[in-house]
Amino acid sequence: MNLKIYNSLSGEKEIFKPIHENSVGMYVCGPTVYSNVHLGNVRTFMSFDFIYRALVHLGYKVRYVRNITDAGHLTDDGDVDNDRFVKQSRLEKLEPMEIVQKYTVDFHKVLEVFNLLPPTIEPTATGHILEQIELAQKLIDTGFAYESNGSVYFDVLEYNKRGLNYGELSHRNIEELFANTRDLDGQNEKKNAPDFALWKAASPAHIMRWNSPWGEGFPGWHLECTAMSTKYLGEKFDIHGGGMDLKFPHHECEVAQGKACNGTEPVNYWMHANMLTMNGQRMSKSTGNYILPMELVSGSNDFFEKPFHPSVVRFNFMQAHYRSVLDISNEAMVASEKGFQRLMEAMKVLSNGTFPNSDVSSFDLTTWKEKSYAALTDDFNSPILIAHLFEAVNFIFKLKDGKETITESDLSELKTLMNDFVFDVLGLQNIEENNNAKLDQTLQVLIDLRNQARKSKNFDLSDQIRDRLLAEGIELKDGREGTSYSIS
Repeated sequence: MNLKIYNSLSGEKEIFKPIHENSVGMYVCGPTVYSNVHLGNVRTFMSFDFIYRALVHLGYKVRYVRNITDAGHLTDDGDVDNDRFVKQSRLEKLEPMEIVQKYTVDFHKVLEVFNLLPPTIEPTATGHILEQIELAQKLIDTGFAYESNGSVYFDVLEYNKRGLNYGELSHRNIEELFANTRDLDGQNEKKNAPDFALWKAASPAHIMRWNSPWGEGFPGWHLECTAMSTKYLGEKFDIHGGGMDLKFPHHECEVAQGKACNGTEPVNYWMHANMLTMNGQRMSKSTGNYILPMELVSGSNDFFEKPFHPSVVRFNFMQAHYRSVLDISNEAMVASEKGFQRLMEAMKVLSNGTFPNSDVSSFDLTTWKEKSYAALTDDFNSPILIAHLFEAVNFIFKLKDGKETITESDLSELKTLMNDFVFDVLGLQNIEENNNAKLDQTLQVLIDLRNQARKSKNFDLSDQIRDRLLAEGIELKDGREGTSYSIS
């Protein structure tokens, strides 16, 4: 079957044609590691983990690059004191690279708990300063960028004058960009209001800084991804992914940088995962409608009636298409838990059950297989795939009760396909089989969260984690060597 991918650039599903036969280069924008990874981030990275797994299952050799942004992430091109790392380092009274290390470790731990596969390459922005400086200089040399007071900006109007189209990915026009530009510090350095920073001059108080031909400074957020993606995947590669919120300005700027540098579209297929809401509202710290991933897993929150296993959360996320808004609620999680348990029970029956030999199968395995792969190859439609899996689940329980029949060869193929789809592609895990290892990993994350809460003097949260675990028979013990636990 032809794999079809929805391309944000064209706004249509397109038949996937890799640049190199049977190989895929995929770049996904990773986290900005200045705080704990939030649940919306997890949903985005889980969506691309599913896509990665699906591509591998379909027979592609995938080079999956997901970066770590550990420098230079300004929320705008104005005040350099708006650097997220600098702000967080002042708040926590730590060096910026301590902030980077702390939250990179948190990011990896959380993704491991939710069974996300690591990318094949995970480059960091600070590890590619030289490449970013070289790209900025190339854009200056070709007239697409200019230096101003030690900063370097991309010239959007010059880009459009040369017959290119800044706004093609997000479908915005230049007049709209001018109208919506805010009056920010540093705007007087620019030729045009929509111009964006490739390199920013560091103020005397700015901590993270590197030497450049234009003086000491730090890289612009957008340039980082262009430098890292082209280094490891080439000037033109197959898939670039990220959250819907990155389409503009981040990905739009990447398109412009790539075309200006290399004279070609940098990416063939742009893919964007949609947002996560909770109880029908966008998650926001300011409104209090907000929950961290491990708070959902541990039950240490005011929104859900009980803890939910990471595989239940993953199953819930997979029940929505990656391009759809996903709303989580207590009712939705409880329903997902029931569905997940039924699926795992069916997998157990299929693995351990003995069924009478039959000359005829009452289950049309060929048609079911075709429908399942049709869903997988239709822009990675996980909810439809899951619906087909439950057709097989219903058959498995009827088979167990002697109400259906299956041949030995069909049984063998059904086992293989179900294992492939459930465990390898969807990335679900059998809770019973992984209980001890996952319990240890989960408790370590909770211990780390409790330690962070104590350092921040959030004793209500640290006590809540300790007391909730104790209520479940898990006692935390603080000692010189750190915190350990015992289960009664």
